[in-house]
Amino acid sequence: MANDVYKATVRYAGDDLFIGIPPSGHAQLMDANGERRSTSTPLENLLVAVAGCTAFDVQSILAKKRQNVTDYQVEITGHRREEYPRAFIAFDVKHVVTGRNISEKAVADAIRLSDETYCSVAATVRPTAEITSSFEIIEVDEAQAAAS
Repeated sequence: MANDVYKATVRYAGDDLFIGIPPSGHAQLMDANGERRSTSTPLENLLVAVAGCTAFDVQSILAKKRQNVTDYQVEITGHRREEYPRAFIAFDVKHVVTGRNISEKAVADAIRLSDETYCSVAATVRPTAEITSSFEIIEVDEAQAAAS
């Protein structure tokens, strides 16, 4: 069985800033000092990665199910241990789907497929962190849907 291998480099840039260069080559600035808020920290990037991974999956699945989605976002809250290492122990993921005649079953199925089958980031963190998913559907009328 062949394994996919990914390689990244993280280089110190001075003043507690690091430059991460992932396999795509798109450099990403990271801040080791979260209080300064000059850019994201590695822990914040993990939070966004969990949300982003499932968002890509769910949006794609809803499009294949021909759902009339006009807006979509994922809100995520991460809960960390009190003691060191202060790892994430739980994530609450809320999918907010806006559109016209969105099927609750289609959204629930898309989230389940992402959670159980497709989201590699969730699969990576799940052994040590619980992931709870929920969703909200915001119905818009025809005029609002056309304007989007």
